[in-house]
Amino acid sequence: QALQSRMQEMQESLAALEVTGAAAAGRVRIVMSGKGEIRRVTIDPALLAPGEAELLEDLIAVAAADAKAKADAEAKARMGELTGGLPLPPGFQLPF
Repeated sequence: QALQSRMQEMQESLAALEVTGAAAAGRVRIVMSGKGEIRRVTIDPALLAPGEAELLEDLIAVAAADAKAKADAEAKARMGELTGGLPLPPGFQLPF
């Protein structure tokens, strides 16, 4: 039961966590929660020029992937702290 309580706390902290993914040297930024929910997208106005739509689409995808990777890494680190050496089988993931 203590583990369940700590798991709930971790889930809440991940929901509150914000990570920023970026592309094009920060000209496209996406802020995402630790649970992978996109909260904000910031685009340098210079990228909004006519004919740049395809480039902008690619940069948004790169920034989203960067933010997701950071959120996943933070979630994994927090899960490691929570399970603290529990001998979990390979591929086993919490929460249950």
